[in-house]
Amino acid sequence: MAELAWFKSSYSTNEGANCIEVAETPGVVHVRDSKDKSGPQLAFDRAAWEAFVSFAATAEV
Repeated sequence: MAELAWFKSSYSTNEGANCIEVAETPGVVHVRDSKDKSGPQLAFDRAAWEAFVSFAATAEV
């Protein structure tokens, strides 16, 4: 498997502990904690990721 190209969330900053990075491959979106790059990762199929992003965009904070 080729190395993943990780991108930091546009909502993440260098301050605070809530930062994620995302890497996309055909059909799968990988997510990890930007401050623990060697830690666990989540993998979502595209439909599940799009449903999560849609939900998160409309959720009240």
